[in-house]
Amino acid sequence: MNSTASPARFAFTARLVSHGTEIPEGVIAIDGNRIAFVGNSTEFAFLEDSESFELRHTKPGTIITPGLIDLHCHGAVGADFPSGDPVAIAKAIDFLHRAGTTTLLASLVTADRDDMLASARVLSEFAQRGDIAGIHAEGPFLSEVRCGAQDPAFLSDPQPDFVDALIDASAGQLRTMTYAPERANADALVEQLVSQGVVPSLGHTDASASTVTASLELAREELSSAGVDGFTERPTITHLFNGMPQLHHRAPGPVAACLELAAAHKIIVELIADGVHLDPVTVRTVFNLVGADSVALVTDSMAAAGLADGQYSLGPAQVTVSNGEARLATNGSLAGGTATMLDVLRHTVSAGVPLAEAVLSATKVPAEVLGLIDEAGRLHQGFTADLLILDETLNLLQVIRNGESIYEASV
Repeated sequence: MNSTASPARFAFTARLVSHGTEIPEGVIAIDGNRIAFVGNSTEFAFLEDSESFELRHTKPGTIITPGLIDLHCHGAVGADFPSGDPVAIAKAIDFLHRAGTTTLLASLVTADRDDMLASARVLSEFAQRGDIAGIHAEGPFLSEVRCGAQDPAFLSDPQPDFVDALIDASAGQLRTMTYAPERANADALVEQLVSQGVVPSLGHTDASASTVTASLELAREELSSAGVDGFTERPTITHLFNGMPQLHHRAPGPVAACLELAAAHKIIVELIADGVHLDPVTVRTVFNLVGADSVALVTDSMAAAGLADGQYSLGPAQVTVSNGEARLATNGSLAGGTATMLDVLRHTVSAGVPLAEAVLSATKVPAEVLGLIDEAGRLHQGFTADLLILDETLNLLQVIRNGESIYEASV
């Protein structure tokens, strides 16, 4: 299929997998940059203008899903989003789109204040053009004890003036911020973030279960009372398990609190299901405990994604990648991932999670966090035409973003 020759109206036959359901013999029709029809082949045949679409039959076993959405991504193909290098950032975004991540947040890491502001200014331009869905700030109001790859030299208690400056530098494109609830004035930070349209994301914390629960309940109340159309009412958890103490039977900590609240559908937990950050049994167990509609799959990818092992940067830190594992050169701590969202989807399915559930957590759930629940994350009439065409083993055949084919596998 030649993307340059594609008509404005075309349709595919395939197994459709979206928002937790499947249509085994489905048809999806595209009109310009919008989805015009989703249903089975019989329904499509009775569509009044079905003959105006060029119908493209795919091979048996072909799967179509919504475009994948990544809430936590620091870069790819040698580009570090926090670096503020617009040429490299553009290259990384193009790679990620073509790899199946049609919507993403660009994540900052904890760094010098001026550097974070400068990076936010550059990334805001990409967000305003629609190349990314916004910015995620991972820090700097995190726990020194659970800082992971975050540079402890730049961590601090919440600073309202810095939050205002970061939101201003982002031109209103700051969408989420990771924070540790045990830091002084964390409650005021949560209130400030929500008042500015930013979703609080609890993480990199050494807090007790009770502190975590209280902070997330506050975040829920603030989000619920914000009254902004499309704004999520569920705070998120930055990469559950990573950047926090292990679950212990006498000190349950953040993990137990987060699992309990996620099971009650009160929060959304990120999982880096890349085969490195979490054991497959852990991934499957979380899905079984809290349900796919409370899980957002993420990559936490850094500059090495899409490239070979070697030396890379993550903000101010130097990272060594060996066998696909990214670790700080100084102390060996995990420092982001090297997988794409499609890799994460495959690992999740390999862990024993049904495909429809894994797709839900890679599309519809993150769309909720971004306030795009009526625009993206589902194969639905009227939604933006972002979709992936996969073979039966989840290899990528084609990526359509905003109605245009941006990647096609060579035959």
